[in-house]
Amino acid sequence: MEEKNNQNEDIIEDPKKGEATEPDNETIVNPEDELSAEVSEENKEHKKEKASKSKNRKEDRIEELEQAVEQLNDKYLRLYSEFDNYRKRSLKERIELSKSAASDLITTILPVLDDFERALEAMEAGTDADKEDAHYDGINLIYTKLKNILSQQGLERMKALGEEFNTDYHEALTKIPAPKPELVGRVVDVVQNGYLLNGKVIRYARVVVGA
Repeated sequence: MEEKNNQNEDIIEDPKKGEATEPDNETIVNPEDELSAEVSEENKEHKKEKASKSKNRKEDRIEELEQAVEQLNDKYLRLYSEFDNYRKRSLKERIELSKSAASDLITTILPVLDDFERALEAMEAGTDADKEDAHYDGINLIYTKLKNILSQQGLERMKALGEEFNTDYHEALTKIPAPKPELVGRVVDVVQNGYLLNGKVIRYARVVVGA
């Protein structure tokens, strides 16, 4: 009987011992893995945010540099323009100064030119012997050379006789009855020749005007 009971107990225990346990369908999650995943996501977000900030900083820096370059270019152009204007102004002043110096010198020589012309006119008004005199040839030679030298410097005698009276070029000494109707208001005689230097009046022609 005892053997049967033991066998029954063995039979009763055996199913318990041999009972197959089916695996649970729910996966067991490790808390450490969850924490690691969260940290990884945070790192990714942090890296993205950091990259975005870095990109924004680079774009801001590029914009600042572009503005700085633009300002420097503008400053350079202004300085270059000012220097170019200064250079042109200085060059113009030097040219005007040289012309002014030449004008003053030539103006002082004009009376000498007038004396040569009067001497030649006086000798031409004389006899043929006066014209053939060596003095006449010498005076005429010196006068011609002086006139050519002054012409090379831009001196030009003003045409006045028979021209309409113009206060920009002529200085009227007196008026006389015009010998011809067409000479009314025109220059009928030249007392002193006027001269232009490089197109600018350096001495007005002294004239007599027909009325």
